[in-house]
Amino acid sequence: MVLVSNDLTHDQRVLKTCQTLQQEGWEVFLLGRKTKESVAGPSQWPHHRFWLPFNAGVGFYTSFQIVLFWKLLWSRYDAIWANDLDTILPAFFMKILRKKPIVYDSHEFFTEAAGLTGRPIQRGVWLTIERFVFPRLKAIITVNDAIADAYQKRYPKGKAGRPLVVRNMPRLTQRPGPSTDVLKKHGIHQNGPLLILQGAFMDKDRGVLQALEAMKISLNWTLLLVGAGEEFEMARRQVDSFKGRLICLDKLPFEELCALTASADVGLSLDVGLHGNYWMSLPNKLFDYIHAEIPVVTSPMPEVKKIVVDWEVGAVIADHAPKSIAAAIEQVLAQPKNEWKVRCQKAKNALHWEAEEEQIRKALTSIGCQSHAL
Repeated sequence: MVLVSNDLTHDQRVLKTCQTLQQEGWEVFLLGRKTKESVAGPSQWPHHRFWLPFNAGVGFYTSFQIVLFWKLLWSRYDAIWANDLDTILPAFFMKILRKKPIVYDSHEFFTEAAGLTGRPIQRGVWLTIERFVFPRLKAIITVNDAIADAYQKRYPKGKAGRPLVVRNMPRLTQRPGPSTDVLKKHGIHQNGPLLILQGAFMDKDRGVLQALEAMKISLNWTLLLVGAGEEFEMARRQVDSFKGRLICLDKLPFEELCALTASADVGLSLDVGLHGNYWMSLPNKLFDYIHAEIPVVTSPMPEVKKIVVDWEVGAVIADHAPKSIAAAIEQVLAQPKNEWKVRCQKAKNALHWEAEEEQIRKALTSIGCQSHAL
C-alpha cells in the first residue's frame, strides 16, 4: 500500500517509485486524496482517493489521519510505503496492530519546512510524531545526503541507521525537445532569451519574487512560470506590468512541461535557504532542467551547488540580490548553447532515476518483505 497526502496526479517521485516496485514484482495500490481541482488519477495502478471535509490546516490533517487509519485497518496488503511525515502515523499503527512492515520515504526535512516556521505548536505536534516513530523504523529513505545526515544526527540510535538516499531524478528516457508549436500554443513569442522557473508549489521563499526583481534589470528577457502556489499567484497579478515578458501557466501535463522546458534558454532554481528544509533541499526542477539539456542558474545551497559545480551545468548566484541573479543569467547566456547542451547530456547520463533504484531494493530487503502486494 503506497500512501500520499496529495492527489496522486503530479507527484513524479511517487509514480517513479511505483514503477520501480512494479519492476521488482510487486502489486501496487495507491492511497491519496481528491480535491475539486483533481484530474483523473494514475491509470497504471489501482488507487483510491479520499474526499475530505477540509483542504488545509488542522481539519485536513486530522481527518486525513482518521480516514487513512480506517482504510489501512480494513484493507489487504503485505507492506506499506509511506511518503512523508503526514502519512506515517496511521502506517505505524498498522505496524503495531497488524504487524505490517513499513518503508518510510521522507521527501523533505518535514519539521524544518517553511510552513512550520514560527508555528511552535504545529511544529511541536509533528516533531512529537517523528520522535515517536522515526527511531522505531527499519527502513527509511530520503532525498539527499544533507537531509540523511541531519536525520542521523537527530536519531543516532534509530533502527534504520543513516537513511538511504534516493535523489528525485528523472528517468533516463527520450524527452520532447524544443517545440515552437508548444510555445505558440501558450502565446510565448521569443524575442529574446526565455527563462523558465517551474514548481508544483511556488510558495514563499521559492525564488519567484527574486526572479521578478532580476527581470527588471534586463528588458529583453522573458520569464515563464509554470506551477502553483502563493508566490505564483503574486506573480500572476503582475503580468500586465511586464508587458508580455512574464507568462504564468498553471500546472501542465508532464510531456507538455518537458517540451516547454527544453524550449527555454535558462532554467532557474532560486529557492531562498532561510529554513532548514530549503537550505538542505535538492529541487526536482534542477534535474528536469539538466535532462531538458538547458543550463541552470541556482541558489548556493550546498546540495544544489555541488551538482552545478561538479557537472559544470550552469552558474550559482552569489546571493539573492537582483544584480547577482542578473549577472549569473548573463554569464550563462554568454556561452554558446551547444556547450551547455553537451555538458547537460554528460550530466544526465549519470544523474537519473535508474542510478538510484538500488536503494529502493535495499529498503525492501531491510524490512524482510517476502510477498508482493504493496
